[in-house]
Amino acid sequence: MWAYVFRRLIYNVPVYLGILFLVMVMLRVRDPVYAYLGKNSTPAQMSEMRHEMGLDKPLFTQYGELLWSIVRFDFQKESWEHRGMSVGQKIRMAIIPSLAITLPALVITTILSVGVGMISAYFRGRTTDRVMVIGAVVGMSVSFLVYIILGQKFGTLWLREQTGIEVFAISGYDPDPRFWAYYCLLPVIISVIVAMGYDTRFYRAVMVEECGRDYITTALAKGATKEKIMFVHMLKNAMIPIITRVAITLPFLITGSILLEMYFSIPGMGQVLIQAVRAKDLPVIEAFTAMFAAFYILTNILTDVLYAVVDPRVRLQ
Repeated sequence: MWAYVFRRLIYNVPVYLGILFLVMVMLRVRDPVYAYLGKNSTPAQMSEMRHEMGLDKPLFTQYGELLWSIVRFDFQKESWEHRGMSVGQKIRMAIIPSLAITLPALVITTILSVGVGMISAYFRGRTTDRVMVIGAVVGMSVSFLVYIILGQKFGTLWLREQTGIEVFAISGYDPDPRFWAYYCLLPVIISVIVAMGYDTRFYRAVMVEECGRDYITTALAKGATKEKIMFVHMLKNAMIPIITRVAITLPFLITGSILLEMYFSIPGMGQVLIQAVRAKDLPVIEAFTAMFAAFYILTNILTDVLYAVVDPRVRLQ
């Protein structure tokens, strides 16, 4: 297994290097110095700013500096938007608020969606199944932004008017775990509602397909109960598509839920990245790209390894 992991890592090194190089080139198609200083700047001012930002160095020199910082896990380059603050400091400050939303949302969504998908498959064609499918379609059809607006309207303002108690915060964040529910629970609920629409339909389709497998017919012939088949045998054999679905979501734990962070004023990595793009803060954008690309590659490798762990028929070769 370790030989397979090592080979996959080696194969993905050129891909990773290519991603970083393309991002650097695209970010420099339009001179960032001109975007900062504007059209009324003098050549002397532009030259001074270009030297201050390190853009007067050859492209491959800047590329080498970025790779060296990644190898050392040391993002000490100063942010262009917030002078005196390094890129590493911005990442460390933003990663906890993002994970405070995305990690609970991922766990809750996966557990609920798998359970609902199995129940829907168990009652396939009946009223329970139809109601769950309609609910999933409605969840998929309504815009994420609509859920955010409704959540802020009824989850905060309306509850406060009716009860006189502010159950959820309409915006803001506090790193103290005691205030997690006040600031983060409503965004997590909204995220779960939106994601469950897509995930429930996916897991239901997986479970319905599993119902037609030969091992189900064999288990029924041996006298196994339908409940045991559904919630023991079928769940175990459906782990590969479940792992695949979760693995697709994992890389986005880094960037967080951008809309939620923007509308709830949560200083997570999604909000930091959007602000960096707006401000043409190249060091922050490059660091985020490096992290996201690395995490995506590692997630793909981990997914293949988990396939072999949960299903003995899969061999890593």
